[in-house]
Amino acid sequence: MNAAAAPTASTTTPLRRVGSSPSTNASSKTYLLFLSTCIFATMTTNFIHHHLADPHNIHKRANLKFHNQLKMSMTSDNTTRMKKRLGGGGGDQQQLEIEQEEEEEVVEEAVAEVAIAASVAVATISSPHNNDQSSATDQSPVEEVGEKIEQQSPPIAPELQLQQPQQQQQQSQQQQQSQQQLQPPPPLHELSGLNCHDHNGPSNDLAAEMVYWQDIPSDSTFKSPIGNEVGHRKYLTFEPDGGGFNNARMNMETIVVMAHAMGRTLVLPPSQHVYLLQKDKKKQRVHFSFADFYHMEQIGYEHAGLDIISTEEFLLTEAMAGHLRNKTTGEVSFPPDNRTNWDGAEDMFPLKEYLRNTTLTPLDWDPSECMAAFPSDAGPQHFEELNDMFKEAYSTKRSRNEYMDNPVAVNASPVDRLREVVSGLHIGRLCIYDQRMQAAPVVHFMCYHKMRVRMLTHFYAFLFFEDWRHDLWSKRFVRDHLRYADEIQCAAARVVAALRKRSRNRGNINGEYDSFHIRRGDFQYKDMLVDANAIYKNAKEEIPDNSTVFVATDHMGKPFFQPLADKYDLVFLKDFEKELEGVNTNLYGMIDQLVASRGRVFFGCMHSTFTGYIFRMRGYHAQKEKALGWERGALHNSFYYTSAGDKRKYEQYTPMHPPTYAREFPTSWRDIDRGIEELLSSGEEVVVDVE
Repeated sequence: MNAAAAPTASTTTPLRRVGSSPSTNASSKTYLLFLSTCIFATMTTNFIHHHLADPHNIHKRANLKFHNQLKMSMTSDNTTRMKKRLGGGGGDQQQLEIEQEEEEEVVEEAVAEVAIAASVAVATISSPHNNDQSSATDQSPVEEVGEKIEQQSPPIAPELQLQQPQQQQQQSQQQQQSQQQLQPPPPLHELSGLNCHDHNGPSNDLAAEMVYWQDIPSDSTFKSPIGNEVGHRKYLTFEPDGGGFNNARMNMETIVVMAHAMGRTLVLPPSQHVYLLQKDKKKQRVHFSFADFYHMEQIGYEHAGLDIISTEEFLLTEAMAGHLRNKTTGEVSFPPDNRTNWDGAEDMFPLKEYLRNTTLTPLDWDPSECMAAFPSDAGPQHFEELNDMFKEAYSTKRSRNEYMDNPVAVNASPVDRLREVVSGLHIGRLCIYDQRMQAAPVVHFMCYHKMRVRMLTHFYAFLFFEDWRHDLWSKRFVRDHLRYADEIQCAAARVVAALRKRSRNRGNINGEYDSFHIRRGDFQYKDMLVDANAIYKNAKEEIPDNSTVFVATDHMGKPFFQPLADKYDLVFLKDFEKELEGVNTNLYGMIDQLVASRGRVFFGCMHSTFTGYIFRMRGYHAQKEKALGWERGALHNSFYYTSAGDKRKYEQYTPMHPPTYAREFPTSWRDIDRGIEELLSSGEEVVVDVE
């Protein structure tokens, strides 16, 4: 109902009821009260319909209100959010109740806003100064490229203008009290164990053997000394590697650790096709984000020094608010077609091109040429000091052979640690996170194979930290938190339990089994494609005949495996349909890795990143179990099957060397639990304690 249609005393004959006396001043007031009630009811109905029944409406006030609410939640203190995840029990029911309370508060605020607007309308109608004025109708503002959208507010009566600041202050206090009264929900996964109760088992006792990670409370409070200025939120965006999943995993690990080191909010790419993970498109999901494989949301909540958001949140709060500008023209640039939700998009190129054109994209950060280095304190002088350290280490570098089975102490000086790095890696400079990069609102790492722009490396081979404690923190962070999600871990635990039962039934009282990863398929390293007879010849000394042997593979042709099947009780993941019921088959590769990692003896394929990650997980387990050679980071009973000369590469400590992506190195798991109690949050003096 429009206020302009309201009757006025000078132009309208008083309304009469049938058979009643002429209206009085009291009846006029009654009519105005009735009229205001109608206005309130109409506006409330329209408002609720507008906000709830039509979520895609682009009405100005609703859009801006949403942005403000989202920004308020996203700018909450990191420590408070961490405590929300770590601080209490109560289960899923408690979390559901909290979410319901928050939704009710939003609706209550919406109704309150309508009530204020209705009061304004009534005040405008009844004011003697407005009798001859028609109220302005709501107009939808026109959006033009390069211009910010300004909110048009309804006219406010003078008395309400005086009350508004006080009301805002009261609302702010109520919001703060409401946030303080919220009970912290529990984490959605076990931090220091593996609970498979909600994932179809197995029991906690059987699942426990999968656990190589730890819960270190002090690690969750650690912040990088760089880029944590209060009120200056900056972002790190990236494009997933276009190769197989394990290439994308390596890329993701590097980016996540780098986001923490830079003090930037990490923006996860939208769900999309992943190379080779597109099985049974009509029966199951084939678009994935990293949050489908890892506990990404919880990682952000658990760590005070790291925020993680989705691409949609980033585009809503930054791009659609006009905060991103084209690097060439300097004009405000909005996402292609104003689209913010890119999950499941078949063509990601428009989004990639948009991000490349509106962000700082450091193409010179090439892992094959440089190493990204981070000082123990902020300030340009500290980055220059790192350059000096690198020059000293490079000018006095030693032969890589000097470090074979002779690693530098993890808490050695920065120069000594750099000296080992440059002995093996062919890098001639450091990638410096300079003032220009630090000032950039958004830093974007792209992946474009034709230009050889690709972050295909291990995080520990590309990132160097002056403070050895920061270096070890990053390695613990990846071990303890960037692990496969519980759904995947539990599925693997069910298969491992079934394998051990099968082995015991065949006479192995300890339920031991051995494992292979045999890569065939589209593998580009053709000299690694040895036949099954050669594989058996290289493995027969370590794996006795008649052993139960699990094979992780992308090749299911029975004739190829027959020479191995003639000697061993050969089993594959496809033999465990019962244990894998309901599991997306596109997750089978990760389950394969986890099952193979628990084999008594493991044989893998050289130059395979799939095999490499199995070795790293075996390294984590070896450190936990203090297996033979653990002090040096050596792995026993872990071999390559490809040739006798390469077979025992993991039996000794080996410094990093190119190509780093082709294998894992002991520096990623060796002695990384040192210095936890001494970990600092910001630039205090680095204490070097070399044993």
